[in-house]
Amino acid sequence: MSRLLLVSNRLPVTVKVEKENVSVVRSAGGLATGLSRPHERSQGTWLGWPGDVSRLSPQQRGQVESQLAAQRCVPLYLSASEVSRYYEGYSNRVLWPLCHYLLDRVPRQDRDWDAYRKVNERFADLIARHYQPGDTVWVHDYQLMLVPGLLRQRLPEARIGYFHHIPFPSSEIFRTLPHRKELLRGLLGADLIGFHTVSYVRHFSGSLTRQLGLDTDIDCVHWQGRQVRVGAFPMGIDAAAFEALAKDPGVLQEVTAIRSRAHGQRILLGIDRLDYTKGIPRRLLAVQRLLEREPAWRSRLRFIQVAVPSRTQVDAYAAYRETVDELVGRINGLYGTVDNVPVHYLYRSVGERQLTGLYRAADVMLVTPVRDGMNLVAKEFCAARPDEDGVLVLSEFAGAAAELREAVVINPYDVEAMADAIEQALEMGEDERRARMRALREQVKTRDVHWWVNAFLERLQSLPAVTARARPESGAEALARMRAAPHLVLLLDYDGTLVGFAPTPEQASPDAELMTLLERLATRPNTSVHVVSGRPRETLEAWFGHLPLGLHAEHGLWTREGPGKSWAMLPGAAFEWKDRARPVLKSFAERVPGSFVEEKTASLAWHYRLVDPEFGALQSRELRLHLYEVFAQEPMDILPGDKVVEVRPRGVHKGRVVTSILEGQPDDSLVVAAGDDRTDEDLFAAVPEGGLTIHVGNKPTRAAYRQEGPVELRRLLAGLLT
Repeated sequence: MSRLLLVSNRLPVTVKVEKENVSVVRSAGGLATGLSRPHERSQGTWLGWPGDVSRLSPQQRGQVESQLAAQRCVPLYLSASEVSRYYEGYSNRVLWPLCHYLLDRVPRQDRDWDAYRKVNERFADLIARHYQPGDTVWVHDYQLMLVPGLLRQRLPEARIGYFHHIPFPSSEIFRTLPHRKELLRGLLGADLIGFHTVSYVRHFSGSLTRQLGLDTDIDCVHWQGRQVRVGAFPMGIDAAAFEALAKDPGVLQEVTAIRSRAHGQRILLGIDRLDYTKGIPRRLLAVQRLLEREPAWRSRLRFIQVAVPSRTQVDAYAAYRETVDELVGRINGLYGTVDNVPVHYLYRSVGERQLTGLYRAADVMLVTPVRDGMNLVAKEFCAARPDEDGVLVLSEFAGAAAELREAVVINPYDVEAMADAIEQALEMGEDERRARMRALREQVKTRDVHWWVNAFLERLQSLPAVTARARPESGAEALARMRAAPHLVLLLDYDGTLVGFAPTPEQASPDAELMTLLERLATRPNTSVHVVSGRPRETLEAWFGHLPLGLHAEHGLWTREGPGKSWAMLPGAAFEWKDRARPVLKSFAERVPGSFVEEKTASLAWHYRLVDPEFGALQSRELRLHLYEVFAQEPMDILPGDKVVEVRPRGVHKGRVVTSILEGQPDDSLVVAAGDDRTDEDLFAAVPEGGLTIHVGNKPTRAAYRQEGPVELRRLLAGLLT
């Protein structure tokens, strides 16, 4: 395998200080465990923040760096201000709650955006310094959403993967972010973007459609001349390690002790970071509701809730802890006795052995987050039950619910139903418990963390190598070639190339600046200018008829050589299919509000720019499939465009105008073609060898040069006049 550069906010290590000596200890987390094999096997490098080392002496800092280097870890040191603003600020006060649908917790102003951007730039610079040709880069999680795009600018041909470990929210939620477009563009720098579930993939695709106007094919999107792949890769755990630990004699002694202390009570278990996404207050309310309505359970139930301290410097977490503390106190005050309290609350971390003992001792495991990217606790519980007993109660809003279907799945917002589910789990018969747990364990063991790593890396490394592409900055080179040409022939598309797109075709009329630009270009010495458009001839005549331009309408079906000349139609075009295709397009226009059909001499176009973006994209795909099936034998071409599906006669395309335009032009003419969509690729293909082709936008193209949009192309063309 190629060398792997792993990138995460935090290195998979802990720096421990003992008097004057420091040691760097490998972390035992799921990500560190899963990536340790490819890290070692590829002799790769892991880049990230090693934690706060600001209090270390220079000698101790040297010890840390030496030990990190031995583990092939490269530190990126963050200042106290960067930790406060980039990590605790934008990452955890803005992105974390928003991705978990908790908009009320998002600050009114994202003052920390600049710090987030600058730290992401520092990460990209560090990666670029350590990158070697052929390396694979894998960036992890929401703290580094800009890194793929920044790295693509620095290393255009690198193979880059990104994995999002938390939920990706619906497009309606994501659009509330002021810097939503920058984050999406950052992610699109990757070749492969991974999420835990298909629903997150769908949400991400929806945001691309709504915010960037990209027409995605769910698992693939075209961006800046590249294919970016998107996929669901549900993360797993080291199931074998948990199972082995659950069979350890010492752990089994711990299980016996836990059950003995319960004095025959049924054990409910919750293990979470103390995070407001984990749903602990609602879980406590469900337990309270069960005790309230079923008095018989009051002396028979022991709920052990472990809450691991988390982000204690963030105000929202301190307030959340107070809420949990109050609920625990209230329930124990209401239903506790001198000998027993129903809720045993531990606000601390627990070791892996004690954790596994709790998993194996529990009768019912409660995993009830209000939103969670995956939730590996649910999978750990199953792996730690080689006795094939115990019941998992799981929130439908945890990513794990998409896989662990044999759990008792609940809506954590429905406290009454959650109380019902807890009672169902407590009363479930042994046969059903074991059948459910066997199925859960099979899923967890089959799709463990090593499966996850291999699935992602195999997909990433199987993608075609990124090759040199047309780049926006290449415009300067294009301008130099045009200026140096003795004769110039400009072939210019209109919509999306010279002007931006408008809600309806009628609203995209040329502005005064464009008219002046075209007139000056057409009167430039030794320069011939042609507008080659899909527009009807009547429209082009009305707009440009008085200018000394060549006009080519309906993708070259009609041509007018200059002012006062008559329009001539391309011979051999067949129109008979129009009467059969027209009702199909009109039926789609009737059932999709905001869409409409435009009819030209020999073509039909279904426009959906005014339609909800996601719905319009789906309907566009359905229309194209229907047309392909019904009219497969007809002499017509079906062309997807920018918010339009056009049907035109077969053999009519923009490339056919090039030969007639070049008749009579000097042999040393430089032919320059500019366009933005699929129809312009025919034009580019017909440009003679040595010509110059410019794609406007971010779609894949055969063009040699690229401009970001109409504004940039106009600026480039205006450079010919100076």
